[in-house]
Amino acid sequence: MISINQRAAAIAHQMAEESEALGLMVVILSNGCTVIDAGVNVSGSLEAGRLFAEACLGGLGQVSMTRLNFEDPNHSAFWLPSVSVSVSYPHIACMAGQYAGWAIKGEKFFAMGSGPARALYAGEEIFAKLDYKDQADVAVLLLEGRQLPGEDVANNIASKCGVSASSLTLIIAPTASLVGSMQIAARVVETGLHKLFELGFDIRKVVSGYGVCPLATIAKDDLRAIGRTNDGVLYGSQVYYTVNTSDEELEKMVPQVPSSASRDYGTPFYDLFQRYGGDFYKIDPLLFSPAQVIFNNLASGHCFTAGQLNSEVLYKSLLAG
Repeated sequence: MISINQRAAAIAHQMAEESEALGLMVVILSNGCTVIDAGVNVSGSLEAGRLFAEACLGGLGQVSMTRLNFEDPNHSAFWLPSVSVSVSYPHIACMAGQYAGWAIKGEKFFAMGSGPARALYAGEEIFAKLDYKDQADVAVLLLEGRQLPGEDVANNIASKCGVSASSLTLIIAPTASLVGSMQIAARVVETGLHKLFELGFDIRKVVSGYGVCPLATIAKDDLRAIGRTNDGVLYGSQVYYTVNTSDEELEKMVPQVPSSASRDYGTPFYDLFQRYGGDFYKIDPLLFSPAQVIFNNLASGHCFTAGQLNSEVLYKSLLAG
């Protein structure tokens, strides 16, 4: 059985070994837990963000830098540095690993947890439908937050994962950081996969995934950064899936997959958040999807496409001002 924690632990070890060159800081807590600061008190780097994303995927994905060109009728042509990600075993890499489904709480501490340690804990409902639970004596959890976790948080996570605190690695970066921007863009395949899951599609039928997503410019605070990183996915990303299913199922489902199928499409995410009075849960959950998708059905050889890029919203969110 593939152990995504064992694979991620090797990546985490590389990050710790090369911490100075990567703009990271390593802290060993008194209980032996390794905490890697990837943007709270340090600058981080794009390479650190790449490794953060690959650890999130449990070593089942390859992340690299590229660029995307856009045509906006109001601002002519522009380009953005972008993230490219290819994924094997997407239901394991993305949904058992990368999906940020574990809210980590402690005394005066909160962060969203993603990565392979979720598959040891398996405390989320989604694991009942994945047919996957990792077995490993090491655990790696990636955190999106602005405060380094302490010993109490580490002990709680280690206990739920069934490992010793000294076998746990926690890697943390804020949303408004180089690593934060990089690792969120690298979630583009996972974002579409989660949409498929919400639409009732058996995501185990997805054989592979490839996606590209603009790298959001770094915002001055995390709330603005949440807006920009979401807009990169919603209005500028493209994803290609190979699946093994019936054409009839794809014909019905694919038009519902891209972000443009949502009633809230077309407004920069930060503005949308303000419109709903800061209540995240009032936003249409069907909005959270790639901008454009292609499905190649291995069973028939046919392809199905939906969605479009929205350069105008992307420019307004990431570059204007």
